[in-house]
Amino acid sequence: MFPSLFISHGSPMLALEPGESGPALRRLAASMPRPKAIVIVSAHWESNDLRVNGNPQPETWHDFGGFPAALFAVQYPASGHPETTQRVVDLLAAADLPAVVDSRRPFDHGVWVPLSLMYPQADIPVVQVSLPTRLGPELQTRVGKALSQLREEDVLVIGSGSITHNLRELDWHAGPESVEPWALTFRDWMVEKLAANDENALHDYRRQAPNAVRNHPSDEHLLPLYFARGAGGEFSAAYQGFTMGALGMDIYRFG
Repeated sequence: MFPSLFISHGSPMLALEPGESGPALRRLAASMPRPKAIVIVSAHWESNDLRVNGNPQPETWHDFGGFPAALFAVQYPASGHPETTQRVVDLLAAADLPAVVDSRRPFDHGVWVPLSLMYPQADIPVVQVSLPTRLGPELQTRVGKALSQLREEDVLVIGSGSITHNLRELDWHAGPESVEPWALTFRDWMVEKLAANDENALHDYRRQAPNAVRNHPSDEHLLPLYFARGAGGEFSAAYQGFTMGALGMDIYRFG
């Protein structure tokens, strides 16, 4: 059975400058069998309702600005997978979570940046599920649980976001050894609650966790963690680290 994963995808420049977490992603992919498909929730497909990507050949969307031309030249030509799209829709419906198929959605950078490091040949089909952010952590836990069966069907389930994500307080010149205490204490609280499987505390993180709102002024980058946790089993950290002083690059494995 495959685990589910939570990946902190960091800056889009991770695709060209993998730092320390890039090799960790490559090692993680190499440690698992080859999946027949990947189902992923990215922080960058926020929606009001629940949607599933049914695009048979999604384009690589460079959904950002201000980066070098070399980054805009990166392509990740993985295909979609209609069979898996339908399986996702059916599993969600069985859990009373109706979803619609979006046949035009491209791959945002929360999809192709981490996958370009894990599976650089882009030869594994990918199906993306949207992120209805206004419905919070509880919905993502339900969505993950609804899709947990996929792990027994040779499908790799991934939540792609960031364990901390306050871009306004980053130090773009800080090395990996420089970590802001307010970011570290939040990350450590999250790890403690994940290890203890304390779902009530995790769902109430914005009230209970130290510096929660400072680390996540909005919570779209943390919500994919709940998806991965809901789909998976026992928690373990595959990689832990920070970049730019306060941008957590942690990678977690569930199961």
